[in-house]
Amino acid sequence: MSDMPEVRGRLTPGKALSDLTWLRVGGPADWLFQPADTADLAAFLAALDPEVPVFPMGVGSNLIVRDGGMPGVVIRLGRGFNRIEIDGANLRAGAAALDAHVAVKAAAAGIDLTFLRTIPGAIGGAVRMNAGCYGRYLADVFVSAEAVTRTGEVVRLGADDLRFRYRQTDLPQGWVVTAATLRGPQGDPAALAARMDGQLARRDATQPTKERSAGSTFRNPAGFSSTGRDDDSHELKAWKLIDDAGMRGARRGGAQMSEKHSNFLINAGGASAADLEELGEEVRKRVFQDSGIQLEWEIMRVGKPAPDNQKTKGRQ
Repeated sequence: MSDMPEVRGRLTPGKALSDLTWLRVGGPADWLFQPADTADLAAFLAALDPEVPVFPMGVGSNLIVRDGGMPGVVIRLGRGFNRIEIDGANLRAGAAALDAHVAVKAAAAGIDLTFLRTIPGAIGGAVRMNAGCYGRYLADVFVSAEAVTRTGEVVRLGADDLRFRYRQTDLPQGWVVTAATLRGPQGDPAALAARMDGQLARRDATQPTKERSAGSTFRNPAGFSSTGRDDDSHELKAWKLIDDAGMRGARRGGAQMSEKHSNFLINAGGASAADLEELGEEVRKRVFQDSGIQLEWEIMRVGKPAPDNQKTKGRQ
């Protein structure tokens, strides 16, 4: 696959994706494309062979790339897509703007998007996965999004197009979110800043924030409405099921379920993607044996296993 469209951004063959994920694992992408702007992205996708797979990748905070790497083109948005602009009660953020930066800038303008402060990742991923924390979700503050389709058309998306649900949307495969407009409640900037300080302290006290992780590994079991909001009457948590199954601190190779928070899968040193995924599958198996509940992955797992790790192939 050497005949690629001309671009104004950066198109890199054989890029090691382990350099771009928080877990620091994964094989290379056939191609990594970092577009200069939306027009560059749209022209590239319009000219790209429709048979070539496309995978939009954010900052790699909730992702395991398998050891055999990614076929096709991985698209990663950078500086041309990280602007944050405020217009009254609305905030428009490029898809590469970090969730934490959006929360801080919104708070300074008296807009309450504080739940985004402790969510790792960028706004594009937050839209795609309906990111949430502390009982609030992206769906609660969403106004609209802009995206480029797999065929290079620039489109505007509303909530009805995305159909937000718990940790998922209906964004089509290969479409790339480029920006989102959000609207949060009004608040006092000092009070919002203090709330975020409290959230950070709570996170650091309960989660392995100094370790190489990808956030929560498994979704909390059922107990969520179709709008993506928590059902407060349902208290079943993935970490408790993992603890009850005796898997807190469990290891495989360089992978470990965190001692500090058992729903965090960490690269404790030298882990492969196969180590991480296989440990996660062992946790799912043990939890099911112990409780009859099938945990679902929250971390996205993509790409091909290495030739000597074919047994990881096909796990979804």
